[in-house]
Amino acid sequence: MQLLKALWALAGAALCCFLVLVIHAQFLKEGQLAAGTCEIVTLDRDSSQPRRTIARQTARCACRKGQIAGTTRARPACVDARIIRTKQWCDMSPCLEGEGCDLLINRSGWTCTQPGGRIKTTTVS
Repeated sequence: MQLLKALWALAGAALCCFLVLVIHAQFLKEGQLAAGTCEIVTLDRDSSQPRRTIARQTARCACRKGQIAGTTRARPACVDARIIRTKQWCDMSPCLEGEGCDLLINRSGWTCTQPGGRIKTTTVS
């Protein structure tokens, strides 16, 4: 009798898990992002000027409350809205590992300096 009760409980739990997965899949239909994630929608590169590449990217994010689209480790990410509001860009760790981050003088963006001296400048529009 105990075994039968345990099997019914296990079957009920399995059915519950299955229903949760089905409901979750319905909420995350194709084209929707999970909360707290971003994806790159467009990426354009312009190398027409010597020794200079201008890259523009557009990202789509589904951020949680209190977050806004930003950049972490050179990838789009949801970051604390305070960082964007106060323009403390380096607080979101926008540079790759080993690079140094510095704010531009007018706080319109930041620079990432690689150990070899190469500098990548990012401006926010």
